[in-house]
Amino acid sequence: MVEYLSFNKRQPDDQYRLLLDSILTSGEIVPTRQGQEALTILGAQMRFDLRNGFPVITNRSIKGFWNKAIGELCAFINGARTTEQFAEFGCDWWGAWASQEKCSKRGLETGDLGPASYGAMFHDWPDEDGNSYDQFEHLVKQIIEFPYDRTHLVNPWYGAWLARDSGRINKATIAPCHGWVQVRIINGRLHLHMKQRSGDVPVGVPSNMVQYSALLLMLAQLTGYQPGSYIHYIVDAHIYTDQVLAAQEMVARSSTSLPTVQLTSAGQEVVDIHDFRAEHFELTDYHPHPAIGNIPVAT
Repeated sequence: MVEYLSFNKRQPDDQYRLLLDSILTSGEIVPTRQGQEALTILGAQMRFDLRNGFPVITNRSIKGFWNKAIGELCAFINGARTTEQFAEFGCDWWGAWASQEKCSKRGLETGDLGPASYGAMFHDWPDEDGNSYDQFEHLVKQIIEFPYDRTHLVNPWYGAWLARDSGRINKATIAPCHGWVQVRIINGRLHLHMKQRSGDVPVGVPSNMVQYSALLLMLAQLTGYQPGSYIHYIVDAHIYTDQVLAAQEMVARSSTSLPTVQLTSAGQEVVDIHDFRAEHFELTDYHPHPAIGNIPVAT
């Protein structure tokens, strides 16, 4: 369990608001494959010591969605790659990336994100013998057996199936944007670093912050270490031009203290990483600014 400071002793966290502001003020306009231009900066980092609160953004409310992001990560961990499989975890937003048009050009059935998508790579990485390798299962085992190694890594990127040079057909309807995970144990605390190659900061990044901070809690629960810090690094941090007004509104709002997220009593009994679900996490002390509706999502 996280040893949170009492809510009235937590310092307001301004990192997300400052990231938005940095992109708005110094980002360069670049074209994207989605057709919409984006303001972009390179090499952004946020660092959250969970004792000061769990990184659920407060510059707009995501109270109705925060745990669905955790459900999506649970789906990935269990190898989900089709819209039907995602639906079993309460994820109903993948249809736009699994359309007949996107799937057919890659030789996939409609509704299938492909063998190089998140779930497939996390759960069914092809090994040298032609078998599949479950990255998160072995991550847990390695942390337990060799806690102080610097090699606790998970990688969603299978280059041979994702390269876009001439003559190749990639094997995912969307290339993984996040999920380069490294865990480090220092002085009895488990710290998790997540690198993201591409981050839609107004929409996607808040979900990713929740997902991988929740992963930190999962791994700490399974390995017996105290949850430590969550470090989020984004190579290409961007705001699409049709998201600028929403981003400006969030920047104008003051940041507040981060909330509390803990595992429920049922979550504390989970002993297999594949068995975690969104309902195993509970949110309290959440006092955000109002939601901002209809922020566009690039597909």
